[in-house]
Amino acid sequence: MSAPMSSAPISEQETKAALPAAKSHPSLPEPEPSQRSGARKWIILLVIALAIGAAVWKIRQNTENQTAQGQKMAAMMDRPTPVQTVQVQQKTMPIYLTALGTVTAYYTVTVKSRVDGQLIKVNVREGQRVRQGELIAEIDPAPYQAALAQAQGQLARDQAQHANDQAQADRYKALLNAGVVSQENTQAMVAAAGQSGGAIQADFAAIQAAKVNVNYTKILSPINGVVGLRQVDPGNIVHASDTNGLIVVTQLEPIAVIFTLPEDHLPEVLDLIRQGRKLTVEAYDRSGTNHLATGTVLTVDNQIDTTTGTVKVKAVFDNKDGALFPNQFVNVRLVLQQRPNAIVIPAAALLTGSQGNYVYTVKPGNPPADLQESAAAGHKGGRGHAGAGNSAGSGQSQKQPPFYVEATTVKVDLTEGAQVILNSGVKAGDTVVVDGQEKLRNGSRVSPKQSSNPNGPRAVNPNRADTGVGAGSSDHGSGQPANQGRTGGSQP
Repeated sequence: MSAPMSSAPISEQETKAALPAAKSHPSLPEPEPSQRSGARKWIILLVIALAIGAAVWKIRQNTENQTAQGQKMAAMMDRPTPVQTVQVQQKTMPIYLTALGTVTAYYTVTVKSRVDGQLIKVNVREGQRVRQGELIAEIDPAPYQAALAQAQGQLARDQAQHANDQAQADRYKALLNAGVVSQENTQAMVAAAGQSGGAIQADFAAIQAAKVNVNYTKILSPINGVVGLRQVDPGNIVHASDTNGLIVVTQLEPIAVIFTLPEDHLPEVLDLIRQGRKLTVEAYDRSGTNHLATGTVLTVDNQIDTTTGTVKVKAVFDNKDGALFPNQFVNVRLVLQQRPNAIVIPAAALLTGSQGNYVYTVKPGNPPADLQESAAAGHKGGRGHAGAGNSAGSGQSQKQPPFYVEATTVKVDLTEGAQVILNSGVKAGDTVVVDGQEKLRNGSRVSPKQSSNPNGPRAVNPNRADTGVGAGSSDHGSGQPANQGRTGGSQP
């Protein structure tokens, strides 16, 4: 019997050792080249099939994502667009010119000493309001009181001398009548009496001058106003010839504002002044939004500045509340007339298209069929979609009644600051969109919210400090809107 075959596994070392022997054995056949080429082809086909499968899978995934995104965009387009709105107003509208002005104290007085001496006391605080005639400071009066006493003593001596000379002159006149003395001696006595009388008059004048100097040692406020910073401290010697004063007092009630107007507007302003009209002037802060005070035109300068082509105008404000301060820059509105029953909208609501100016008016209910098609075509064209980020917010209640917008063509009369006066197109009480127009089309559904700013949340300040003269009404009477060239999402 033959021995049984061993089933023990062959180790890795034995396998490696056997391979070279097998290769060198002349009796083992080598694989043919055709077999190797066929295996390589199968591998290449397998790789190509895997690549095609991956591409088909990727295309299918993209198609599914685009379908989901399209469904999402369709749902978003069907959602109303949040917008901010205001109502069209009918009110009395001022027609004005704008300019930059500088507040100037009505009176400014630098208080100086009129006599030399030591400043012994300052009786007011810096920034204190003073009345005319109120005591401000005191200078040592002792030297001037001594000079007054000396002048009074001289007067007493000259009065006694004059009495004696007058008595002598009377006696000589009597003796002359009796023929005892000569005419020459009598005239000498009368002349001596006249000289002593003249000395008395000079003494009275010296006393008056000494009293004036004594009074000048008490420095009084020449005007009603506010005391500025103290220039000289008590204890210093002051002189009447000093260039710097002791203190500066400025009058703030009333106060003046000086501003400039282009010479082109001068005939219109002068014509109103010659008619006896009191032109109203309104002062606003640097931003042009906060009203500070209201005054009237006092006068127009008597010449035009040839270097700038402007003329200075001075207005007066009572300034009881202290809103204006000297050297403060303000935006000035010179009101030329008041236009009653004007149809007014914010400048932020006005848009410009190829057919002119228009606004989006908010209508209740669902849009008509033709407007729905127009809005759908606009969204399909990729001009924008509702539901994007909007300053009006998107947290509107789903129970809100439906609203849509309609592009309404308007005719602009003129623009005054952040407001526009219209001739036609809308009426008082209509609701117009002031924020969110870039996402709207004619017939778009909207979710309106009343704007807290009557001039619109994006209203541009017409009176910035860097705009120069006439910034708010450079198109005065031209009928062009302030935001000419600003376009919305679509055209009417």
